[in-house]
Amino acid sequence: MFFLVYVSSATQLLSEEKLLEILEASRRNNQKQDITGLLLYKDGNFMQFLEGPKENVCTLVEKIEQDPRHRGVIKLLQQEQPEREFSDWAMGFRRLGSEDLPEVPGYSDFLDLPLTSDQFVQRPSQSLKLLLNFKKIMR
Repeated sequence: MFFLVYVSSATQLLSEEKLLEILEASRRNNQKQDITGLLLYKDGNFMQFLEGPKENVCTLVEKIEQDPRHRGVIKLLQQEQPEREFSDWAMGFRRLGSEDLPEVPGYSDFLDLPLTSDQFVQRPSQSLKLLLNFKKIMR
């Protein structure tokens, strides 16, 4: 099983309605491609964990990089793993507000940094830790 974690910024802030449209389309399309994962959105920034067959995940990320709603896509981690982390999630989603974050076990201010920050590139394991802790509390 292959996984990839990336961050990107929206070219404009997305309404709740638009986010739900994106999520519904992602769930439909990802199910067809055997892709699962988690999408976090905060203040116009995305962090996403995608897993599935390597070719399918890489094709999806290429599509995301070309999507005019995204800019500054940074691939943080990509590697093989023995099994899925999000096997029960067609695409989990959470819109994070600042008031939510301190309640997340293992919370750090990592998501408060600009996505162009060197911290994302220099500390990619922090991204994975954040996503896995988030998954744990959302079950």
